[in-house]
Amino acid sequence: MDTTDPRRVGRPYPEAREHGSAQNCGGSVPGDAAPRNSFEGRPLHHPAEDVEDQGLAFDVGTLVSRRGALGVLGAGSVAAVLAACSGGSSSTAGAAASDGGGTSDGGGTTASELTEMPGETAGPYPGDGSNGADVLETSGVERSDIRSSIDSDTTAEGVPLDITMTIIDMAGGDVPMEGAAVYLWQCDAAGQYSMYSEGVEEETYLRGVQIADAQGKVTFTSIFPGCYTGRWPHLHFEVFPDAESIVDAGNAILTSQIALPQAEADGVYELTGYAGSAENLSQLTLETDGIFSDGYEQQLATLSGDLETGYSFAIDVPIDTTTEPEAGGMGGGEGGPGGQPPADGEGGPGGEGGTPPEGGPGEPPAAAPSDGGGDTQS
Repeated sequence: MDTTDPRRVGRPYPEAREHGSAQNCGGSVPGDAAPRNSFEGRPLHHPAEDVEDQGLAFDVGTLVSRRGALGVLGAGSVAAVLAACSGGSSSTAGAAASDGGGTSDGGGTTASELTEMPGETAGPYPGDGSNGADVLETSGVERSDIRSSIDSDTTAEGVPLDITMTIIDMAGGDVPMEGAAVYLWQCDAAGQYSMYSEGVEEETYLRGVQIADAQGKVTFTSIFPGCYTGRWPHLHFEVFPDAESIVDAGNAILTSQIALPQAEADGVYELTGYAGSAENLSQLTLETDGIFSDGYEQQLATLSGDLETGYSFAIDVPIDTTTEPEAGGMGGGEGGPGGQPPADGEGGPGGEGGTPPEGGPGEPPAAAPSDGGGDTQS
């Protein structure tokens, strides 16, 4: 592998200092002091950087370690404190979405009443370090509004989509999985994935992390994704047991995908910004999609809202932590386990799904591996 290609290795991204100044959110090393290797007894992941630039897991760990001193923090308050220290935007999804299925009563059902959310491939563009680029090392990735890049003003345009997910701990008695970290990512209206697709390799839009609150809920503000060749419109996500675990993609306790309904997609894809998506969708059904063809009942979102103001949905994500995660990580294919990031100038997603129409969505290069579902981009 040519390690001079920045997309084939983990590329450092500029640190977005989302969590405010050092004196407000954790302190810093004085300008004249030499770099130190630990802070409050915990090792620094990046000793040469300031404390506030150590990444999401370190930020949350600092807050958790101070719970006793603050005297008001419960485990579910971590996300609220992060938001208070953050300069990022807050989500507007909470008011629009439902309660995600009524599982926030702290154990009103039994484990036998739920079925675990199916595991799926992360696809070739996860951006979690398992296939080259790693956005999870950037402090600013903890945010609710994921439409803009963390370290630039580039914003993904499209029909607004507000997402509420309720993470449920089946092994604990179907209770909210408070403190779980959820990483969500998706393609843009043109079918491109930030950090990988040609022309947006340096962008980080449509990627973000949220920490589940006391009700097990996370919310994201995003856009309706485009439909590229060979795949039904979808969102990707990974769930980690806590924020500290997010430094390694192998710690994910669930990797899965969410399907979006055809009725709303048909309307969205009539818009100019989604050129080509309607034609791609017309060649697919959920039954023929390589990922959802084995069953999608738990993964199909039910949307509310309209085309003019945007859509929202809420979905339950039950997880059985006593079982080994299935299909976590990359799909197989030409690159073997984990696959290979796309290479320059090799055209559209191709694969058995064919090539996108001229001017249509998605032209992530074709060198990406298959996910085992008949297309090269997942």
